[in-house]
Amino acid sequence: MSHLGREAADRPHGWVAGDPGAPPFRVVATDLDGTLLRRDLTISPRTQAVLGRIRAAGVLHLVVTGRSAVGCRRLLGGVTYDGVAVCGQGAELYDFATARVLASRLHDTEVLVSALRRLREVTGPLEFGVVSGKPDGQFLATPGFAAKPGRDWTVVTNERKLWERPVAKVLLRHPDLDDDTLTALAERECAPQVAVTHSGTALVEVLPAGVSKASGLAAAADHIGFTQAETIAFGDMPNDIPLLTWAGWGVAMGNAHPRLRTYADEITVDHEQDGVAVVLERLFL
Repeated sequence: MSHLGREAADRPHGWVAGDPGAPPFRVVATDLDGTLLRRDLTISPRTQAVLGRIRAAGVLHLVVTGRSAVGCRRLLGGVTYDGVAVCGQGAELYDFATARVLASRLHDTEVLVSALRRLREVTGPLEFGVVSGKPDGQFLATPGFAAKPGRDWTVVTNERKLWERPVAKVLLRHPDLDDDTLTALAERECAPQVAVTHSGTALVEVLPAGVSKASGLAAAADHIGFTQAETIAFGDMPNDIPLLTWAGWGVAMGNAHPRLRTYADEITVDHEQDGVAVVLERLFL
């Protein structure tokens, strides 16, 4: 593990790895895919055991994910998790205990379509995947979005139908541009009218303006009652940059995207090697 060293003055507190005494963290905020989850979308027994022990000691584990509330509930259904989760890249605050969405943000459709039109003038052909807002949370996609549509997708040949329902987020794909290039162009052409993030392979996302994992985590902090200084966060992709920089201490996984690594206080090992558990055992156990 290596410490990258955001300056102490840049952190919400001055704690550094190796300080004597107990770490000042009451909240462990983790991304899911590529971070807490292994490639088979399971949480290792070692990680589950560590999370159980810190919860028993009064430390809160908070999931902060790009997945929708519905998708998050399905994925964590077999795991002991009954608190609040930040979902949809920060657009949704979901309470597992009551199965209720506490807060959500949707796109202004007119602003969204205008921003995408500007982007397309620069990039040429784009394919869209659209996640509609509650209550149905449908996934609509243009024909070229993927070689094989997902089981729950609705393929739409008339693009106007993509925008008939309230939109939670849009996924962008281009036949020739790589993810980093497409993300940079989308940020340049579409911000600040909408927010743009990159959360995984072929996952360039367009979100409502101001939405990020930091905004979602701040909303959770207000709802639950904790501070930045009390939070340690784990992530692996550029969409986790706001998460790591909001938290008092930010940890990048060993498999993290190069952009995220530059914002981390330390780098742990790969998610397949229980990188989250390695840090939590060192700090809390």
